[in-house]
Amino acid sequence: MVDCREIGAELLDYQRDRLAPDARARVERHLGSCAACARLDASERALTELLERRLPQHPASPALKRRLGAAWATEAPARRGWWRGERPWLVPALAAGLVLTLAAPAVLPWFGWHRDRTERLVTEAVNDHVRMLVSQHPLDVEAGGLHQVKPWLTERLDFAPVVNFEGSPEFPLEGGAVGYFIDRRAAVFVYRRRLHRISLLIVKAEGLSWPGQGGSPLARVAPYRTTARGFNVLMWREGELGYALVSDLDAGELGELATKLGRRS
Repeated sequence: MVDCREIGAELLDYQRDRLAPDARARVERHLGSCAACARLDASERALTELLERRLPQHPASPALKRRLGAAWATEAPARRGWWRGERPWLVPALAAGLVLTLAAPAVLPWFGWHRDRTERLVTEAVNDHVRMLVSQHPLDVEAGGLHQVKPWLTERLDFAPVVNFEGSPEFPLEGGAVGYFIDRRAAVFVYRRRLHRISLLIVKAEGLSWPGQGGSPLARVAPYRTTARGFNVLMWREGELGYALVSDLDAGELGELATKLGRRS
């Protein structure tokens, strides 16, 4: 019998068409027979659609596409000239100059996005936290101690999350879940401070411009600190892993947790 928790952990993979055919068929059969999981699937799809609308997009204009298409479709003259015979090194240089000139209108918006890459990471971290808050089943594994949560997540990820803080009476560990961060799986540890839930997202930082500096040091790290949509966000990188701590908790108290997370065991 398929467990609802198992299906819940695979929903995002299913929705993004990243499951193997047999796994996809198993999820579809379960959704067809389980009303609760079907509702969860529908709510996750609606939330994903809503959150993705907030990300900026910069498509190339039709005029630019026509100009690039015309330029690439034009064949170079067959006759031999100074640019082909005596100065062959100029051919790639001229070609590169032509492409850069024609592509400038498309490249400039990309540079704008590149400048805002940290903002995009922050937005994704807040979106993932909100997804956890509104989910009917936010935890894939209930807290039975850090040494139960970490192995459970490691078995379902392509990396081992590094966390040394087991929780405390001030910041109890509620559990964990497998999430998504932009284009990759993430380990999600959920802590609590009074009635405030706190998401700790851990991902492989390769390929992401993960902020590593920007604030006063917390133990071994100097986190990037910001606020987005009313949530406080702290982000830092250690080695190959990127960390994001998100909550509506007071920034000072969230910093206390970050300090605990940054200490070596």
